[in-house]
Order: sequence, then C-alpha cells, then structure tokens
Amino acid sequence: MSLARLQSRAPNGLDAPPVSVEIHLSGGLPSFAIVGLPEAAVRESRERVRSALINSGFDFPARRITANLAPADIPKQGGRFDLPIALGILAASGQIKPAVTDLPGEYLGELGLGGELRSVTGVLPSVLAAKASNRTVMLPEANFAEASLVEGASLLATESLIQAAAHLSGSIPIAEQTGGQSPLQRQERSFERDLGDVYGQSFGVRSLEIAAAGGHSLMMVGPPGCGKTMLAERLAGILPDMTPGEALDTAAVYSVSHLGFDSQHWQRRPFRAPHHSASAAALVGGGPRVAPGEISLAHNGVLFLDELTEFSRHVLDQLREPLESGSVTLARAERTVRYPSRFQWVSAMNPCACGYNGDRSGRCRCTSEQVRRYQSRLSGPLIDRVDLHVRLQSVDPIALQADKPPSQSTAEVKHRVHSARERQLARTGCINACLTQKDLGHAARLDSASQRFLEAAVRQLGLSLRGHYRILKVARTIADLEGVDTLGEEHLAEALQYRAMDQMNPESLT
Repeated sequence: MSLARLQSRAPNGLDAPPVSVEIHLSGGLPSFAIVGLPEAAVRESRERVRSALINSGFDFPARRITANLAPADIPKQGGRFDLPIALGILAASGQIKPAVTDLPGEYLGELGLGGELRSVTGVLPSVLAAKASNRTVMLPEANFAEASLVEGASLLATESLIQAAAHLSGSIPIAEQTGGQSPLQRQERSFERDLGDVYGQSFGVRSLEIAAAGGHSLMMVGPPGCGKTMLAERLAGILPDMTPGEALDTAAVYSVSHLGFDSQHWQRRPFRAPHHSASAAALVGGGPRVAPGEISLAHNGVLFLDELTEFSRHVLDQLREPLESGSVTLARAERTVRYPSRFQWVSAMNPCACGYNGDRSGRCRCTSEQVRRYQSRLSGPLIDRVDLHVRLQSVDPIALQADKPPSQSTAEVKHRVHSARERQLARTGCINACLTQKDLGHAARLDSASQRFLEAAVRQLGLSLRGHYRILKVARTIADLEGVDTLGEEHLAEALQYRAMDQMNPESLT
C-alpha cells in the first residue's frame, strides 16, 4: 500500500484547524517533498524524519515520497507534523502491520534525530478541538500534563517513534488516558508580597482593594519612592482564586505563546510588567506567527505599566479597544487571530518630569507649561477609560519609624474582595467593571439627593458620559465592600476621590 492518511492540527492562535497529512510513495528517483504551504520548520522535518526512522531501526523508502498537508491554504508552522509524517511513511511502506490507509486519531509531536518525541507548543487548543471531534490524540509524554487539563480528552502519551509504531501495529498498545484527572494542582503559597509590608499608604491600599473587588483599572500618580510599584505587585495576591475555566483559558494563551505552558503557574493569576520600551506588537500581539502580546498573557490577571508616560503614546493607544472589549483581533494578510485580553490594568506615573509636582516636600521646580506638556503624553480617551485615578503622597520615613500604623494582610483584604465579588455575581452575573449601561441602571439606582450630588460633581469636573458611568461602577463596588445594597452620597463622594487626573489638570488631556 503506497498511500496513508493521518489527522493533525495546525496552530492558529487559540484555534486549531484540522490538517490531513497524506503520504504517497511512488516510483522514480528517490526524493522527499512536503507540500501544503509549509514554513521553514515544517520543510526541515524531512531531515528529522529521515534520521529518526533510520535511527529507530526502520527502513527509509528509496522512493519518491510526497507529504501533503491539506488544506493547502492554511499556513503550517512548527515541528508538530514530524510524528504524523513519520508514521504515514511507515504505514504507506507497509512497515506498520496491519497496514491501513487511514490511521485513527490525531497526532502531534516533534521528532529528535534519535527517534525520541519532543514537546510542541499550542497543545491545549489542539486537544480541545480533538475532544470536540471525539478523537484520541497521540502526543509527546512531555506534553501530557498540559493536555490532561482538558477534561474528557482521550490521550496517548508517547515517548518515541518506536513506541508509537508499536501501538499502531497492535504489538505493544499504549494505555489510553483521560483528561481531567491532571496531576497538576493549584500551587498553594504564602503571599511573598504581602500587603502587610506596606506602611504609610492607607489611601493606596484602599484604592487597591476597591480595584480588586470590582475589577477596576487603576492609575497611581505620585513622586518616586512613594510605593506605587510596591502596591501594584500586591494586587494579584488579593484577587479571588481562578476558576477552572479561567485557569484553562489562561493556560491556553501561554500554550501558544513563546513562553509555553508552565505547570508551576497553574491556577495562579498572571502578573505582567512590560518595560516602557515595548513595541505595539509586543504589547498587543503580532509578529510573523501572530503571537499573543502582553495584554493577552495578562488575561485573567494583572497588567502593570510602570513609568506610564515613558511608553510611546502610539503604543498606549493600542490599549483602548481591548480595555473595552476584553479581546484583541489581529488581522493579517493570510489570517485573522483573536486572543482574549480581559486583564486588570494598573499603571504608575510621576506627576511631572522631576516627579515631585504637588508633593508636600516642595521640591518641584517645573513650570505649569512643563507639567502640562508632561501630562499630555497620555491621551484623554485612554485616561477616560481608567476607573480609579489615585494621587499618592510621599511617606515620611522618620515619622514612619517612630509610629508604624497597623497594616492589613493580604489574606484579610482578599477575604473582603471575595465577599464583594460574590455579591456582584449574585446580583448581575458579572463584576462591576463589566456592567453594561442597562445593568448599571438596575444595580446602581440613586435617590434624588444622590442624583443631584452626582450631577453637580460631573458638571464641575467636566466628566464624559463614560466617566460618569465609571463613577457609578466604583461607587457600587464601595457599597459592595460595605455589604449594603443602596448607594448613598458617601459612596459617590469616595468614588469621586479616585478621579485625580480630572481634578489636577483636565485641559491637558487632549
């Protein structure tokens, strides 16, 4: 029999379109061709497959070999097609007994020159798609822990080409295993970066708690050394634990990224802090393989942008749509890829070039024009999408050493955040940051006195309609932390304190 067919999957973002691997042996001068829009790594599989077959004790057919990866209009990337190509050659040349034209299941794996199987990227989306098609997946043993996260998936973990061939011939079957019984467990850990280490920034800790409770974006403005970065690094610790669905979504993003899936981070909320020199493609995603960017790697976690004004304004403006939609769509000439990006955005910046504008130390010597020019590096539409603008003051180290105020631990704050989120989910099925205008009208009803108070504040600060709704969302979160159902003026008044950028210099945000 000179023809064999196997099924595999091509990587395409979080999708995994099916690929039929067809192997045909014919007469003529010996050659080995791979067709079907393969990239360089796929074309190089010819040499890997040849060496793996020979070093595993099989015969490499001295015939004209054609490997077709169909459909031909989907780009094929990576070394994942090595295993199906090698098994197809063995089946087409009759070295797998009994010989069959169509081998059952799906196959993923990169071959070493000695015939061993190496791990590949993007396994989770492929296993999810194979499960939906009710097919068993043969894959490298090194990818089994990742693949077993998919509940109900049928898996065959293989260490070498010899073991895979022996299974298909029926001589030494591989035990089929079912996903959902993963050996990976959530990594219990003590909070290395505890809120109890933060002193003298009670206002900053309070804003961090509100941001975590409602899923709100947070911008901290203050002089150098006041604790902005210290606070941001502790946000992930007070967020509620990830649900199994959230953990699987985040793991899938890392599975297709250059970082790969790391079992040590299973069910831990990601914390991403890219440098201010990051490009738009690094932040949003892109590149030759249309890989996920930092905003997708922070999905279900925290994205922290320190020294916000040092980022390119063009790069920052790329965040505007993902902040609203919770996803990013990357359109390229050959394909379109969509990645989730529902992250909690935290940023930190200095109020001026020297960093001390408005600080009680009086060290700032910047003119009003210099301050305006510095703040105008950020676009108004971007700042309008931030729920909480917090102005922090420097902490007097002498006074702090004399009388350290008691601090709240991460565990205590996390408990209150969890309770507040449970109230939100029971009320509307989503956290407050994701409330629609219709849901907000139901969840944040105001009496006539509170309505007049809010209208006066909106007129005085010149807030947009989006800013008006964000104040209501933050006020709703403050009430949820207190465990009350009715919004009052005290909740609105506190929410208005977190609009520092509007109160400092609204005309500069253009």
